[in-house]
Amino acid sequence: MTGATIATTRQPGGSSPEPADPYKGKWSTLSNTTLGMLMASIDASIVLISLPDIFRGIQLNPLTAGNTSYFLWMLMGYMLVTAVLVVSFGRLGDIFGRVRMYNMGFAIFTVFSVMLSVTWMHGSSAALFMIIMRVFQGVGGAFIMANSAAILTDAFPPEQRGLALGTNMVAAIAGSFIGLVLGGLLGPIDWRLVFLVSVPVGVVGTAWGIINLEDKGVRTPAKIDWLGNATFAFGLVALLVGVVYGIEPYDGHTMGWTNPLVLAGLIGGVVVLGLFAWIETKVAAPMFRIPLFRIRSFAAGNVASLMAALGRGGLMFILIIWLQGIWLPEHGYSFAQTPLWAGIFMLPLTGGFLLAGPLSGYLSDRFGARPFATGGMISAAVSFALLELLPINFSYIWFALLILLNGLAMGLFASPNRAAIMNSLPPGQRGQGSGMVSTTMNAAMVLSIGIFFTLIIVGLSADLPTTLYNGLVVHGVPAAAARRVADLPPTSSVFAAFLGYNPIQSLLGPSGVLAHLTDAQSSFLTGRSFFPSLIAGPFSHGLHEALDFAAGACLVAAVASAMLGKQYFYQAPAAGPNGPGPSSTATVPASSPVLVTAGRSEKVLAGTQSGPEDPSFASRGETAPTSGPNPPVRLRDNDITASKAGRVLPARRWPHSEGS
Repeated sequence: MTGATIATTRQPGGSSPEPADPYKGKWSTLSNTTLGMLMASIDASIVLISLPDIFRGIQLNPLTAGNTSYFLWMLMGYMLVTAVLVVSFGRLGDIFGRVRMYNMGFAIFTVFSVMLSVTWMHGSSAALFMIIMRVFQGVGGAFIMANSAAILTDAFPPEQRGLALGTNMVAAIAGSFIGLVLGGLLGPIDWRLVFLVSVPVGVVGTAWGIINLEDKGVRTPAKIDWLGNATFAFGLVALLVGVVYGIEPYDGHTMGWTNPLVLAGLIGGVVVLGLFAWIETKVAAPMFRIPLFRIRSFAAGNVASLMAALGRGGLMFILIIWLQGIWLPEHGYSFAQTPLWAGIFMLPLTGGFLLAGPLSGYLSDRFGARPFATGGMISAAVSFALLELLPINFSYIWFALLILLNGLAMGLFASPNRAAIMNSLPPGQRGQGSGMVSTTMNAAMVLSIGIFFTLIIVGLSADLPTTLYNGLVVHGVPAAAARRVADLPPTSSVFAAFLGYNPIQSLLGPSGVLAHLTDAQSSFLTGRSFFPSLIAGPFSHGLHEALDFAAGACLVAAVASAMLGKQYFYQAPAAGPNGPGPSSTATVPASSPVLVTAGRSEKVLAGTQSGPEDPSFASRGETAPTSGPNPPVRLRDNDITASKAGRVLPARRWPHSEGS
């Protein structure tokens, strides 16, 4: 038998009608939610490449002292907001309906995309306005990210969730790379198009969702956990804001990690998040149920997702600097052209995601998530190690093959990992569970930028000042002026390369030194070869450290993936008044035993809800207690029988849960 079927016995005096297909409309649901995730993730990265055009459009130099914060918040504010809010919004979806929250997110995202595109101010006021609008755009993105995976889990039968969630997940990850190309294409035409491109997609997606999407999830009416929401938001904001400002120079240091405010944010954020975890174990209706981490697939999958995102997020940042600051200028591209071409030359990475993601999701439906997720992370670690073997001025064919391998590896991991997590969750907790997965990914993106940026700056700080000073003096720059430039934090050079600015022009231009040099000297210093050749050696030190970290993070993710266990699904053995379905939570009468039969390659994790705020978990192979009104039941590999009155079996706890 293929797929999952539900058979019920006939009631005395009649027979039950054949139930309607509870998964009708699933492909339309997949199309809409994939469109939403693609749009939200594209907007998370489209600004990376188009920032130079945006800042030129609002007439603000982000490299000027005092303007760096605008650059960092424009870059990372969206990711920070989505990381903080997705768990709360996932919980709201559990309470008020996931489709309702998802559609509202689509609408909010669209409105603030319009607001970003109509910015009429200039200078710092324009930058502040856009940061605020970007934050509210992130609110809409958080609603979409928090609920899309839960909607898909409700809409698809267990044996097809890997494919569905894989397609959705690959759209989310691939969107972050597609955004690089779109930003490079649209920014030079008109920076407003960077935000307007989302508007027609948002309008269509919102209308489509309102008309077509059907909420098949389990709602769990409850009071909002205000204290939990507040402590989670405050703790995570403090932690991530500390990371953002840790990147900036402070009090003569190349970076801001010694800044007391940064340290207070990092330490205080961790403490408050610990307080949040304690609060959630005490309140009656928590924002997030900490016991969900006792589910083996959920806990191991989140750890693997966190570590994979740490490696992947920094990769994009490193590759952009490598291409824009060194490789592309050395191969004839002007600094102004490098943002667009960096996105184009990274297309093999996106292609790998798009190829491997849906395929691995489909295969994980048949063979389980563990081999694909583990193999994907091991392959990703190998790709990072091989990237270290490339010279700074590499041959593109080898670079393309290695980032293609990395894309294939990440796609191989992402789909099965997300499917394993979502399949393990009770129906009434899928919103908050999906939100926690998105939080780990988005927070890891912010953390990874801080970690990788720090590693690059530490590597540059060792040699760049001396190398830069000697190079400038040799080519006619006065020693005093060369010393002032060499003593600047390396962040100035890295930010300039990242933004597609001419680094030497940005460093020497304001001082007027270039005007006093000969035309030949000035042209050489600001040309395409001087800065790349100058920075290549110091950059390689930080690059190797960053790639070592990425490889290590992927190996940790591989270990966590190996602990996912064998394939299984959470399936509630209950029948509602309209027949059995994926969202039914009614208690099973003693006269109506329910049999859930799964396909040969599936393992099923059974359980029902004993109340809207008290989900129970049951594991295959457990035996119910011998005491009490209900007889014991033994669950076998391919069939699950509900005991009298629908009482469920106690859950195994980590680390002895199903699937070992």
